[in-house]
Amino acid sequence: MKKRILALALAALMLLALTACGPKEANTPDPTPTPEQMEGTVYKIGICQLAPHPALDAATEGFIDALNALLPGQVDIDNQNAAGDTPTCATIINGFVSSDVDLIMANATAPLQAAASATDSIPVLGTSITEYGVALGIENFSGTVGSNVSGTSDLAPLDQQAAMIQEWYPDAETVGLVYCSAEPNSQYQVDNVQTYLEGMGYACTQYPFSDTNDMASVVQSAVDNSDVLYVPTDNTAANNTGIINNICQGVIPVFAGEEGICGGCGIATLSISYYDIGYKTGEMAAEILDNGGDISTMAIEYAPQFVKKYNPVTCEALGLTAPEGYEAITVE
Repeated sequence: MKKRILALALAALMLLALTACGPKEANTPDPTPTPEQMEGTVYKIGICQLAPHPALDAATEGFIDALNALLPGQVDIDNQNAAGDTPTCATIINGFVSSDVDLIMANATAPLQAAASATDSIPVLGTSITEYGVALGIENFSGTVGSNVSGTSDLAPLDQQAAMIQEWYPDAETVGLVYCSAEPNSQYQVDNVQTYLEGMGYACTQYPFSDTNDMASVVQSAVDNSDVLYVPTDNTAANNTGIINNICQGVIPVFAGEEGICGGCGIATLSISYYDIGYKTGEMAAEILDNGGDISTMAIEYAPQFVKKYNPVTCEALGLTAPEGYEAITVE
């Protein structure tokens, strides 16, 4: 009898020991990922670029390079191009939202507007955006959007752009401001440049075109009635510099808001590096994804430096010599 009781007691002890050493119940996992688990995290990132263009291409390249440098092997990038079609931007962005990507990079104003409308939870970083307050309809913009949107700006100081025109053509009387009326940031630029130029004594007229269908006729009207033209950072103009150049080359000088346009049809610009602002955007993305950065508190970042550049081909056609301090653009 005693042997039987002892055997039962030993069996009970063994059962308790096995229970204590057994695995945790499946419905009570540890919710905290280990550092080893975190190292294997792969982030899904959607890129929507408005159109193929050297400036926008450089910004996308910088963004991707930054992510690959800061999060090697941890990014799954879906890079899509809307080929200049605004409705396609919305389609691409909606696809990213449906796929539940971890972050959206919007390269140019139309993709940014589409992303801001499509989601208020997925982080959205813009680049190649001139003025976020204008693009997103924010009055009295302070430099921080305060929502799920932030990014980098391609705006070069507009007062310095106006000063370039005075530097090259102090005796000119009329300046034509040519831009696409469908781009609110273009309107913002020409309004401000006009204010600076009028303060210098120039008479300014705005020449808006709606799209490529009326672009040539509007540019021709501006040429017929102006001594100098100014074209802001404008995606439609950037994709159609050949139209502007065919009308203007050898006839009238064109000052541009960015290097890509200047290389296609202008004589001078105050240039930024689109690769650099794209890279900065990638750094912001890494901060959000890997370090828990709060996008709602991230201020818009700007290019670290600006360089005066000139187009030797268009300058030669007009018999112009660049002033001191200008670097030549390599024109292919």
